[in-house]
Amino acid sequence: MQVSVYDTYVTRTDGAVMHFDILVPSTLSSPVTIHAYGQAYLSTKGQAGQPLTAKECRFCHIEQATQEIEANITSQGFHIIEMQGC
Repeated sequence: MQVSVYDTYVTRTDGAVMHFDILVPSTLSSPVTIHAYGQAYLSTKGQAGQPLTAKECRFCHIEQATQEIEANITSQGFHIIEMQGC
């Protein structure tokens, strides 16, 4: 499965920055859906409601998904790779 990677930076409620990637099927290009996935992830980290728009979340590249990533996308529609401050 080919996935699109969206490089995402969100300022946490304590002022620190979270950096994570949102991976979705390469056929999905709806910013509303991608941002909703990001908000769902932020909710799991106690950061619900933090701004997540095109300014914070930008398309980066397309890559081949691993089996783990593909399984997560199949079950929940997206996969998150935590980079910093998550």
